[in-house]
Amino acid sequence: MSNDSDKDQRDGEGLSRRGALAAAAITGVAAVTGLAAAATGGAPQPASTGSTMTNTTSTATPRAPSGRMPVVFLPHGGGPWPFMPLAFGTQREKDDMLAYLRGVPASIGARPTALVVLSAHWEEPVVTVMNGERPPLLFDYYGFPPETYRIEWPAPGHPTVAARVQSLLRAAGIATASNSTRGYDHGTFVPLKVAWPEAEVPVVQVSLKTGLDPAEHLAIGRALAPLRDEGVLIVGSGMTYHNMRGFFAAGRAQPASEAFDRWLREATAAEPAVRDRMLREWASAPSAREVHPREEHLIPLMVVAGAAGSDRARVPYNGTLANLRLSAHHFG
Repeated sequence: MSNDSDKDQRDGEGLSRRGALAAAAITGVAAVTGLAAAATGGAPQPASTGSTMTNTTSTATPRAPSGRMPVVFLPHGGGPWPFMPLAFGTQREKDDMLAYLRGVPASIGARPTALVVLSAHWEEPVVTVMNGERPPLLFDYYGFPPETYRIEWPAPGHPTVAARVQSLLRAAGIATASNSTRGYDHGTFVPLKVAWPEAEVPVVQVSLKTGLDPAEHLAIGRALAPLRDEGVLIVGSGMTYHNMRGFFAAGRAQPASEAFDRWLREATAAEPAVRDRMLREWASAPSAREVHPREEHLIPLMVVAGAAGSDRARVPYNGTLANLRLSAHHFG
């Protein structure tokens, strides 16, 4: 298996900045995954009654069950941000993102039979599917308070759905592999612990493909689209803004974040052929490489868009972190 943690922060800044990034991570700027200090964290334990996050009643209008699940791209924030005090950004920004994530289950209506999740923090040479029955948590961040390495979220895996994912990929001519030992990385367990704190819905995590080709990931999404009619919610977990230098200079970076986010909202709301063309050519968008020096946090959106079919996006969350624009994109 490739060491995905070494890929996560190749944003043009150089690995020599790890020390500075680790210090920034204490304030919740972003997850720094270069060393993956506590690689698996051991087997998951029953959810603690003293869990940091509890569910709240959402004000979102529940979606009437229609037999077809939507597809969701959500921002996962930086590291274990919901479970520690933040000294970065504002409390209002944190509260807004928490409210969105807590509202995701109500916004999709019917309870999914499983979640298939593609996180920005896992890349493999071929699309790899976690098929373990009880995946642990992969604490692929460092420099955070000790309690953030004791987080519990014992969501079960779903080997049957994992096998179905691989079957759909193979039928589309997409090479695939399986992994029975990997744990849920923070791009999966952090936002989903907020949305589904009881860990009652099985989860299958699927890797991105090395090279991060947008067209390939749109095709992966198209291959997985039948899962929507089988009660499975496809989730892409990333960030619509992800540039560490920008977080250190948010005032100068704000115009770029706004310009790119406007373009992205236009792209995902377009009719499917236009949407796919725009996403394939995302690097030509306004301020694209200022917002994503490396695109691993954007590529999960390509999978979600591929699975969207003829559905156009709505944007249930359009907020900020340190005044830099972030958005969530739901289809269907």
